[in-house]
Amino acid sequence: MSMAWEVVIGLEVHVQLNTRSKIFCACSTAFGAEPNAHTCPVCLAMPGSLPVLNAAAVDKAIAFGLAIGAEINHRSIFARKNYFYPDLPKGYQISQYEIPIVGRGYLDVLLPNGEEKRVGITRAHLEEDAGKSLHDAYPGESGIDLNRAGTPLLEIVSEPDMRSAAEAVAYLKKLHALVRYLDISDGNMQEGSFRCDANVSLRRPGAPFGTRAEVKNLNSFRFLEKAISYEMLRQQDILESGGKVVQETRLFDANSGETRSMRSKEEANDYRYFPDPDLLPLQLDAERIEQVRKSLPELPDARKARFMAQYGLPAYDAAVLTAQRELADYYEAVATGQDAKLAANWIMGDLLGALNKAGLEIETCPVPARELQILLARIADQTVSGKIAKEIFEILFHEGGSVDAIIDARGLRQITDNTAIAAMIDEIIAKNPQQAAEYRSGKEKLFGFFIGQVMKVSQGKANPDLVNALLREKLQAPATE
Repeated sequence: MSMAWEVVIGLEVHVQLNTRSKIFCACSTAFGAEPNAHTCPVCLAMPGSLPVLNAAAVDKAIAFGLAIGAEINHRSIFARKNYFYPDLPKGYQISQYEIPIVGRGYLDVLLPNGEEKRVGITRAHLEEDAGKSLHDAYPGESGIDLNRAGTPLLEIVSEPDMRSAAEAVAYLKKLHALVRYLDISDGNMQEGSFRCDANVSLRRPGAPFGTRAEVKNLNSFRFLEKAISYEMLRQQDILESGGKVVQETRLFDANSGETRSMRSKEEANDYRYFPDPDLLPLQLDAERIEQVRKSLPELPDARKARFMAQYGLPAYDAAVLTAQRELADYYEAVATGQDAKLAANWIMGDLLGALNKAGLEIETCPVPARELQILLARIADQTVSGKIAKEIFEILFHEGGSVDAIIDARGLRQITDNTAIAAMIDEIIAKNPQQAAEYRSGKEKLFGFFIGQVMKVSQGKANPDLVNALLREKLQAPATE
């Protein structure tokens, strides 16, 4: 995009809260049931049915507000947001408008260039999810699955503080990590538990905000980046050709990488908000908020700071290892009693590389933390070399088993007997007299040749430090006739 334009981005993120039941009834929120199996008169909007607020959803919203340093409103109001969708049974959505449960807060986000940026959060409010339209099940028709209708959502609205697609992705990743740390959502983007709408506009640097377009229902970090990048170029083309950007809602087509118009963008007055007459205002006292505060886990920023202080890790390593709660837990299990930096290197390099290649997440890692811890211990006590350890790791990852059993079954113990290594070196020098003479005459590079020969003869099991020391000693000795 031309440097003459500045992009302004704000995100509205919808987080499905992982309560066992829906926000206003006792129906299950479990994913994957037969269509319309988890429904009742309340979530089907039958006449005379009345909503009852789920206390667990309220506590999860409070936890989020505390985690972002936000004001928790002791009094908040549920409102009816009126609009028509085929999968919205009531013809309105119960949400919060004028007074949400969570007020202004912020997230400090680490950007790709290493800088940290504070992104403001305007509000976070509770609401119910709609159902789901199924367009592929019946030719020429759409099916309606209302299992999701009434699932509790926390909608998190950011300030328009982001100035690039990369910043938006970094913010969304940090938010995703936070809701999982708090255990208020599983954050499963494929199942729709964590999705966002992006508001994108352009302006001349320093000018007032331009007209924004909203891109709806982005359910991956990659799609968010692509949608914003496309919108930036689309709006630039319109503005530079003398046109005006229309305020509208758009959809992102993952196949074409383009956004397309869906409908004109509604304003708040279009929804005809009014307080829900069936729900009393939500009143929170200081004691309840304090109880939630005491239940909070160690949060990502605090854990990152502790990793740097306790384990002596650089900021980058600590940031990577605390980006996911499960990864941080795995690291701590491996690093206990081991070289903390070595543990970080193995997890960030070998482990994450193998998981990425296999398309797996840390939660389904085939190498238990205890086994990786034992593997590092075997390197430390010189049972195996670093090179052999990598071979053992591959076996663990692809075949399973235990470190010690693999070492014994495959004869992988490191040779640490000085006499045995010295005998190997003597034999190799005797077989390569010309190279030995050239080394002694000043060709230092040949030292690597001899190292390689020893490791080849020992099948990689000779202790590298002993090989290095004994080989120098033998090569520096005068040649014998």
